[in-house]
Amino acid sequence: MTDDTMPRDEPCYVISVAAKLVDLHPQRLRYYDRIGLLKPSRTAGRIRLYSHRDIEVLRKIARLTEDLGVNLAGVEVVLNMTRRIQELQRQLEQQHRQFAAEAAVLRQRIRELEDQLAEGVEPTIVQGDPRTQRRAGIDER
Repeated sequence: MTDDTMPRDEPCYVISVAAKLVDLHPQRLRYYDRIGLLKPSRTAGRIRLYSHRDIEVLRKIARLTEDLGVNLAGVEVVLNMTRRIQELQRQLEQQHRQFAAEAAVLRQRIRELEDQLAEGVEPTIVQGDPRTQRRAGIDER
């Protein structure tokens, strides 16, 4: 399996390789693990294994600390905020898909009602029909 086809969360690098990839001393990676900044996977023999995503996080930590002068407490805040933003973006995308599906159902219902009107038939609105409940709630105000 090549790097391009390997899942981003697949643990594949031992600590010495991970340290070389991010140009940090292995002891620094152990320290990050110890303080909970990054939790690599472990083998049954307790050997740390780092994924591509872990390498990205390590690079981000190095950039924040070395280039921007952020202390480790600040790095932890930045990482937590980044995770929270990603979580909120996933939720937003899920809601967007849900709303798009609901809008498609409503557009279809509108077409059905318009077709009934065009045929000269009184549109049928079924009480309790979830497609008309919101409309009924608006009319009651």
